[in-house]
Formats: sequence, structure tokens, C-alpha cells
Amino acid sequence: MAKKFPIVAIIGRPNVGKSTFFNRVLRKSEAIIHDMPGVTRDRNYGLAEWQGKYFTLIDTGGFVPESEDIFESAIREQAQTAIEEADAIIFITDSRDGIHPLDKMVADIIRKTEKPVLVAVNKIDSENYELNINDFYSLGFSKIFSISALSGRKIGDFLDELIKCLKFPSDIFDLEEDKRLKLAIVGRPNVGKSSYVNALLGYNRSIVTDIPGTTRDSVDSILKYYGEEIVLIDTAGLRKRKKIYENVEFYSAIRTLRAIAECDVAIVLIDATIGLDKQDLKIVNEAIERRKSVIIAVNKWDLVEKDSNTAKRYEDAIKQRLGVYDFIPVITISALEKTRIYKLIDLAKEVFNERRKKIPTSELNEILLAEIAKIPPPSTPTGKEIKIKYITQAEGSYPVFLLFANEHKYLPESYKRFIQNIIRKNFGFIGTPIILSFKSK
Repeated sequence: MAKKFPIVAIIGRPNVGKSTFFNRVLRKSEAIIHDMPGVTRDRNYGLAEWQGKYFTLIDTGGFVPESEDIFESAIREQAQTAIEEADAIIFITDSRDGIHPLDKMVADIIRKTEKPVLVAVNKIDSENYELNINDFYSLGFSKIFSISALSGRKIGDFLDELIKCLKFPSDIFDLEEDKRLKLAIVGRPNVGKSSYVNALLGYNRSIVTDIPGTTRDSVDSILKYYGEEIVLIDTAGLRKRKKIYENVEFYSAIRTLRAIAECDVAIVLIDATIGLDKQDLKIVNEAIERRKSVIIAVNKWDLVEKDSNTAKRYEDAIKQRLGVYDFIPVITISALEKTRIYKLIDLAKEVFNERRKKIPTSELNEILLAEIAKIPPPSTPTGKEIKIKYITQAEGSYPVFLLFANEHKYLPESYKRFIQNIIRKNFGFIGTPIILSFKSK
């Protein structure tokens, strides 16, 4: 059973350096950093470690208590949820601006939680500015610290104090490989990715509006499904590159590609009213190139006029568009009406099990070599016969088959696809790319 690490929420008004601090503590670029206020919209989680102690750090959007702006209101709700989840709160302020009226409003809200609060006065890059922290004691907190998230100045001292405020599991926890099913929910903007995740979880884990590109960072959630934990990664919508005008959009695309790289199964959500377009195919290709299993989920199925054969015709049209990727399963859902949203999870589990399936070597050779003998490989340009003598499945997290043969460099791609097809016909591997590696006999 997984340990529950202490949770620490980073709170503060827009553009004080919360995401820079988050990245500094995690020692990698998890959150998008930009000097435009409001870039971080959803809660962004990361596992941090200091002095051998692990805790979950939550980066939140800029907290604007009384704004009526659609995004600022949603960001406020996300930040409040983070505060409720947290065991301790890091309140980040900006030493260069001094105490802003919004800082006082945020402080009033945080004080009501009765949780440990550490105030980090950011952007103090040298001792010359240390006196700037004195004014911040008027916010009513006793733990005030000077830091520079950008340079890392005094971050270590700050974290020393932070872990004193947290309660950690008493037993030693070994960070083993995470064997949970990890699903990346990917697709073009505004196809319903966040709506689907929220429908599964039963609450608004990600901001949902009708404005494309609302989700900018990838956000992990845990779905408990019949006693099993499944990691859901809700990602920013991938736009065509020529349409990425903001740097923010570019970094969002990078986050989405990284989410694909880190998942086991990529659920490519498409809009039923639009169908599978070129951009969807590019996303599928990105996932396949990274050796990930893939499912096509057709969302907004409630908006399609249907008869008894509509789903079959729609699936056949998608399979035709997929071409050599026609092994990818297709399912229709409606996140709005919660239609088949859990059948999609069942399908993802099935695909995940197929992905990890191991075929005994004796069975592989008995069945596949007989099939190959019926339709042998074409001869080499010099007329030499190509013979595949032995087949075995390599160890790994996805199916790789080693084929021992002579003159294999002359095998055409069409024959390699034939071998992949006969493997699928006999052993399945639904939704999962099959890798063939040829060795000299």
C-alpha cells in the first residue's frame, strides 16, 4: 500500500515566483514559468525530497480572492482546494513589491486554516536586501524567511524549517518502481479531456471552461477503481505548431509530449462532431513512436445523431484513417452524460494487461514459424533465400520480439508488417505497438 506523503501547498498572488520555487525544490522544470500573471492555472503536483524526507508539493495559480474574471475565479477555487488538502502552507510574497493589498487578503484566508504557514519572502538575491523581510511580519505570521527561488539562495534553510512542521511516516519507505497503470488523457484543445477526468473523479480536479487551451500544465490525479489505484494525467491540448503563438502554448505542448512519454496507455480523446483529423493522427503517431499503448476515445457522442449502425460505421471510418495503426481500439463516450466513461477505464486496463503479456518461446516458434513457412520472406536481390529460424520475446515493459534470421537486412517493411499481423492474429496485443528486432542467426 502506497504511503501518504505530507502535502504542502504553495499559495500566493500572481507572479511572485511560486512556479519558480516549485521547480527549484523539485530540481526540474515541472511547472511552466512565464512573467505573464496567471500562467499556472491548475494544481500541479510533484514529489519532493529533502534530507531523506519525502513530501508532495502543490503549485497553484495566483490567488486573487475577490476577482470576477473567469480564470482568476477558477484559479481561486483550485488554490482553496489545495489549501484544504495541505498539511502545511508555503505563502510566497515578493520582496521587491513589498506588502501588496492582495497579500493581506491572502493572509486573512490562510490564517483561518489553522495549519502551519511559512512565509517565503522571495526575490531576495543578496544580504543587501535582507531588511526587506521585516515589513512582512505585519501579515501576522511568525515564520518569515528570505529566499531567492531563482538563484536558490537560502532554499535549503527554508526546507529545513519546512520539514520540522510536517509529520512523516515512522517506517522507512522504499521508493519502488510505480507499477500502477498510468493513463495520459491527450488530444486537441477543447475535446473534453478535463471534463472526462472530472467525470471519473466526481469533482473538479481541473479547470473546465469552453475556452480551448484552459489546461496548460499536465495534472496527475489518482482514480481508485475497485480497490486499484490508477494514475490519470490530464494534459494540455496539443495545437498545430503553426498555431502556437505564445511561448506558454509551446511549453504546454512539451508537457503533453512528456506526459505521453511517462504513461503506459495514451487515451487520445477526439470530438465526435469533428472526427479523427490530421492533428489527432499526429498525436497517435507521437504515442506509438514512444512505444506507448493507445486507445481512441470518441467524446461528445451525445451530440451525434445515431441509428443502430452509427457506432460501427464511425469506428470503421476511424480504422481506415489509422491505416497501419488499425490495431488501436475505438470506444465512444460522453463525459457530459458519463456514458461509458468507466468502460473506457476497463478497456485501458485490458490494453495494459495486453502490453505486459509474455508469450512462451515454444509457443511462439510452433505457431509463427508454421505461418511463416506458408508465406516465406522474399529472396534477397542476389536470389538468396531469407530464413527465419527462431523467435523469442524479450523482457521489457512492452512487447519486443527477437527474430534470428540470415540476410534480414533485406526484409521489406511489408513483410515485417506481415509478421506483426500474424503475431496479433494469434496472440492479441490490442492497442499496443509490436517491436521486431532482427538478429543474425
